Amino acid sequence: MSVNIKKIGVLTSGGDSPGMNAAIRAVVRTCAYHKIECTGIYRGYQGMIEGDFKDMGPRSVNNIINKGGTVLKSARSKEFMTPEGRKKAHANLVKEGIDALVVIGGNGSFTGGLIFNAEYGFPVIGIPGTIDNDIYGTSFTLGYDTALNTVVEVIDKIRDTASSHNRLFFVEVMGRDAGHIALNAGIGAGAEEILIPEEDMGLDRLVESLKKSKASGKSSSIVVIAEGDRSGKSAFELKEYFDTNMPEYDVRVSILGHMQRGGSPSCFDRVLASRLGVKAVETLLEGNSNYMVGLIKDEVVLTPLELAVKGKSQINQELIKVSDIVSI
Repeated sequence: MSVNIKKIGVLTSGGDSPGMNAAIRAVVRTCAYHKIECTGIYRGYQGMIEGDFKDMGPRSVNNIINKGGTVLKSARSKEFMTPEGRKKAHANLVKEGIDALVVIGGNGSFTGGLIFNAEYGFPVIGIPGTIDNDIYGTSFTLGYDTALNTVVEVIDKIRDTASSHNRLFFVEVMGRDAGHIALNAGIGAGAEEILIPEEDMGLDRLVESLKKSKASGKSSSIVVIAEGDRSGKSAFELKEYFDTNMPEYDVRVSILGHMQRGGSPSCFDRVLASRLGVKAVETLLEGNSNYMVGLIKDEVVLTPLELAVKGKSQINQELIKVSDIVSI
């Protein structure tokens, strides 16, 4: 497609992740570099429906590269899921003179962009922003590296008290549909077992593994659990089982929750966000639409948005083997 783009809108949608602000900064400054205007759309698609816009220039994004969350705010918009809502959004974009969109978010956000493009032919480019790292077409999503470092730091602290009191800790991390955080943070923090959605370990194997750990001389153990683990048991249900059936274990549970989403982004996430933000704008200026920008083998690449939405990120099988070996 060939378009004359004079103004680009940028929004963040869905769950926040560290690095979103760095991506906003990169989009705004790339627009300025190419002498086109940039408009920030507050509260994602809901803000688009309500016309919550603000012009942004290079100085308006000073000192945000190091901040977590998103200065543009985020929201999940049920109204945008309706044709009437998208009609309002399109009318506001036209009124504001916005010619194209950069959407920073996950699968749900990209799906909204795809539908909007199909209905109105509006150019859209996606930047993957989610700590779960569960989007096809990129090895890393914005916020994933920061979340990993946060989780490892917390588990290191839990390890101190687990060792001091000879305890078994179940540590639940985010990852409803993907176990990337649990697997990598579990290896990095030296967990005895890791439960992820992609691998149905089963309760029997977990029990057997912990018995072996105890028999080998380990006085404490840490089990990292992705919230979407296929065993079907939450961390508290596992604690209840061990309390009842294996009273020799002094069991504790830690749910890390939303602390994993917060905090200042790592250097890796800041650089990644900057690279993807620049590429997103330049892809639009080249006349391309309906792509997600991502990173594969340290190269910034384009993946069709539809494929990014429908594809499934794959867990690294080598890491599962590594986890089994180094946890003995």
